Amino acid sequence: MAQISLENVSKTYKTGFEAVKHFKLGVENREFMVMVGPSGCGKSTTLRMIAGLEEISEGKIWIGNRLVNDVPAKDRNIAMVFQNYSLYPHMTVYENMSFGLRLRKYPKIEIDRRVYEAAEILGIRSMIERRPRQLSGGERQRVALGRAIVRKPEVFLFDEPLSNLDAKMRVQMRTEIHKLRTRLQTTFVYVTHDQTEALTLGDRICVMKGGVIQQCADPITIYDRPVNLFVAGFIGTPPISTMVGRIIKKERRYYFDEGKFKVKLVEDMFKALSAYEDKDVVLGIRAEDIYDKLFVSEAPPDNIVRATCEVVEPMGSDVYLHLNTGKSHFIARVGSHNRPEVNRDMDVVFDMNKVHFFDTSSELTII
Repeated sequence: MAQISLENVSKTYKTGFEAVKHFKLGVENREFMVMVGPSGCGKSTTLRMIAGLEEISEGKIWIGNRLVNDVPAKDRNIAMVFQNYSLYPHMTVYENMSFGLRLRKYPKIEIDRRVYEAAEILGIRSMIERRPRQLSGGERQRVALGRAIVRKPEVFLFDEPLSNLDAKMRVQMRTEIHKLRTRLQTTFVYVTHDQTEALTLGDRICVMKGGVIQQCADPITIYDRPVNLFVAGFIGTPPISTMVGRIIKKERRYYFDEGKFKVKLVEDMFKALSAYEDKDVVLGIRAEDIYDKLFVSEAPPDNIVRATCEVVEPMGSDVYLHLNTGKSHFIARVGSHNRPEVNRDMDVVFDMNKVHFFDTSSELTII
């Protein structure tokens, strides 16, 4: 069993900087946990503390049933994959993959079996005698993965392993990591700043900011029910659009009044937002929940927003429309057939069943 438990773990450097603050997280056996957040949020520091490469300032770290606070990295039965591959340039693929096993005095026959088995899994069997300089970036990352696989660890730790690859290779390697996870059936902790990797790979996503967990949940929950404005804005491409306005009541109905437009709230939101009557809130709406009125039959008149189309951004199968009400900017994602004229006003429809509202002071989600 390879559960990981971090109990009130903190990291404070001699300068007084707190990189990680009272971190509490449990990773289940065979779970794929992704830690995501902007640069400097403490995610790599947390991973290095799990690995034993960074001392913790306080708290406890458990791997399985063993407290590993004072256990050296080499004795934690983990394997770590870095973003820069960390391959020995003078060694062949075979030598790089087998290096750790040779240090531990494994029999030659066992080393061969593990190396060739891992090479077969990763599709690098034909490259076994090459050196790193003869390999592409994706092939080098496969070798780094292979070096981790041959050790058969309890836990795999990944520190932004795909960040040095081009966009096409990142997609391919994400698929390879999916396959690898299915075959190995062990515990993964994966650090990235790329939300696409987080959403596609993780059983759960731990969103971090300033050394603190903001939300930890499955990808659908993170995307559909963010706990605060930061999580809502960080997860999703393009980012969620936000605008400040006031909740007003008119004829027993509640509306969001941005100043340049007014939209009616759905009844399910009345109770939660009644406490904010005549107060400012932040409305958040994702690009896919805004529609061009020309392509909507029977659009609710109270959900129509008039805005100027400032930029039309073709994205292949989709088009991003950058819109401006005169007070707020927001983005709509529409079909590739939809190309409105730039610098012209157009009507769009907000799907009010999909909007989020946030408190302007705490930035916590209201509904």
